[in-house]
Amino acid sequence: MSNDALPVDSRIQSLLARMTLEEKAGQLGVFADMVRPFAPDVNPETNMRNAAQVLDDVRAGRVGTLFNGVGAAQGRQIQRVAVEESRLGIPVLLAADVIHGMRTVFPIPLGEAASFEPELAERTARATAVEATAAGLHWTFAPAVDVARDQRWGRGAEGAGEDTLLGCAFAAARVRGFQGDDLRAADALLATPKHFAAYGAVAGGMDYNYVEISDGTLHDVHLPPFKAALDAGALTVMTAFNDINGVPASANQALLTGVLRGQWGFPGVVVSDYTADMELVAHGYAEDDRDATLRAFTAGMDMSMQSGFYAAHLPALVESGQVPLPLLDAAVGRVLALKAAIGLFDDPYRSLDPAREADASHLEAHEALAREAARRSIVLLKNEGGVLPLAGGQRIALVGPFARDLDNIEGCWTLFGDRTRYVSLEAGLRAGLPAEASLQVVDGCGLETALEGGIEAAVAAARAADVVLLAVGEPQRYSGEAQSRTRIELPPAQQALAEAVAATGTPVVVLLRNGRALALEGAVRDAQAILVTWFLGSQTGHAVADVVFGGYSPSARLPVSFPHASGQQPYFYNHPRTGRPETPQMSEFKARWREYPNTALYPFGHGLGYGRIEYGPVRVDAPVLEWDGALKVRATVRNVGACMAEEVVQLYLHDRVASRVRPVRELKGFRKLALAPGQSCEVVFELDRGQLAFTRADGSFGAEPGRFEVWIAPSAAAGEPAGFELLQPPA
Repeated sequence: MSNDALPVDSRIQSLLARMTLEEKAGQLGVFADMVRPFAPDVNPETNMRNAAQVLDDVRAGRVGTLFNGVGAAQGRQIQRVAVEESRLGIPVLLAADVIHGMRTVFPIPLGEAASFEPELAERTARATAVEATAAGLHWTFAPAVDVARDQRWGRGAEGAGEDTLLGCAFAAARVRGFQGDDLRAADALLATPKHFAAYGAVAGGMDYNYVEISDGTLHDVHLPPFKAALDAGALTVMTAFNDINGVPASANQALLTGVLRGQWGFPGVVVSDYTADMELVAHGYAEDDRDATLRAFTAGMDMSMQSGFYAAHLPALVESGQVPLPLLDAAVGRVLALKAAIGLFDDPYRSLDPAREADASHLEAHEALAREAARRSIVLLKNEGGVLPLAGGQRIALVGPFARDLDNIEGCWTLFGDRTRYVSLEAGLRAGLPAEASLQVVDGCGLETALEGGIEAAVAAARAADVVLLAVGEPQRYSGEAQSRTRIELPPAQQALAEAVAATGTPVVVLLRNGRALALEGAVRDAQAILVTWFLGSQTGHAVADVVFGGYSPSARLPVSFPHASGQQPYFYNHPRTGRPETPQMSEFKARWREYPNTALYPFGHGLGYGRIEYGPVRVDAPVLEWDGALKVRATVRNVGACMAEEVVQLYLHDRVASRVRPVRELKGFRKLALAPGQSCEVVFELDRGQLAFTRADGSFGAEPGRFEVWIAPSAAAGEPAGFELLQPPA
């Protein structure tokens, strides 16, 4: 759906003419849905009192949107009060944080990005929309499209990793999946790219922290995924908590009005993150609540979430002349137009059908999709001696705190998952166990603490086994919002377990559960095989079994660089060149740490399958690229192994000389292809001037003539380049 989809509706003009200032401010308010809270058993008496107050506010026209409540029947009650009992009969938008699944939980977005399959994310988002709208929702506060270059930042789990091109592809795919082909359809879910902007660049990887960033990096790295999401049809955007070069994003006129409205022509609605307007006071950017309201609203933030500031202060600000009435009407008009775009004025009860909510006919298909998405998100980092896949008849020890665990299946920001359908590692492995194989399960330790006798039991199980599956990683609560870490490592109790098990000499396969790139140490780093299994969602156990037992050859690749040590952060593959690059010719005085080279332990794009892939040399069709022309780059990729394989073929580029120092490599394309044993394929990418463009030293955007290097490779650290020259524009 295109961005020009917001309708011009005579009903909206009629409503605006009849609305009081208080009712207009009410349409701009987003408040917690206490009529149908997602945790109804918590403080039920308080919930009942709050529910009555919320309905009174809806009846009085003081609420435009309610969020994080579910239930079709109670949703109909809310809408009936809005439509039949309020003065103007304006329906309410019903929203929620539905990030990577509803009742069926899919892999965390970072894990799903490892698939390098945007179409997979589009399918899981579509399934999520079907379930969310059946539960009485119109709007989700997703996808997160922040580019995360510092793995200490916990919210990287919600995005697509450290690369902008990959982030753009997944942002667009998720918007298409959530919204579908017709916004008025009962299963269409409004998408909200967030957090606008540069939230992934918070200093030190500390959540909510400040952002100091150049215009070039802002425009070339952090803004493109938002533009991709809007081009895919997103009609809402959520602001970020952080400031940018001293100006909070939620009151940043240059971004909210200059970029969004002016440069991009965005016709939709800008909504704050939770109390982001209130936080302008804590930032020291606004003097008080009234000033915060004035600054946020006049900068371009249409809707205020949960603070109540707009309802409390906008009417008086308009009456005093500090906020022009046309500016208020424009914002309210956009909110009403959004409601019209999804058909709420014609059918206030759309997506509020209790019969549809009770229909479980989709669950089997969604569970199959969850299993597919989960296994396609698993990255095989290493596989020494071909220990994987496991063979029939082996004695297997499943060891670790995640072996039987069901509390760390979902990953961050999952409010509504159906826990009765979650599949543990033990359950999945037992279901897929090959003939005559045996499985012994030992916890060994807790997530963060030792267990009495735990290591002894784990060691005994390892000694009696042919192979150990070591299920270790981050607890679920270590990643996500407000979960920044200074040391991105395993908890000490788990590391101690790993060391003890590895000391038995039994081959170890690490099943790593994580919401970010981790710095792997000791026995975990040195294990014979390592599978990155992220937080995979409902079908975790079955998906891992599919890969471990060879039913599926792992095909995912890292969307983030795994560092040698926590102290390397921020580390990202596409860092700028330095005047002292990492070169073997110079032993000390170069860009490095004392302890480690300026490289990744496992680079962006890395991953293995059960086949063995070889790349032929990179070839360009011509030594020059005409200014308005195109150039084909090609390489032959062959599976020389004995197993079927899916390979993510990656195209990288480097601009050798430019007006701003350029990254050592930049991803410019990728293609996933299936290769049977012995099969080869010539992979062809096409380059044009647009793919060479960047924000130049003078602030303009475009390409510069000169020499370029280009790779077709299996990761950001592999391969040998070919070269070409971009010619000057014709006179």
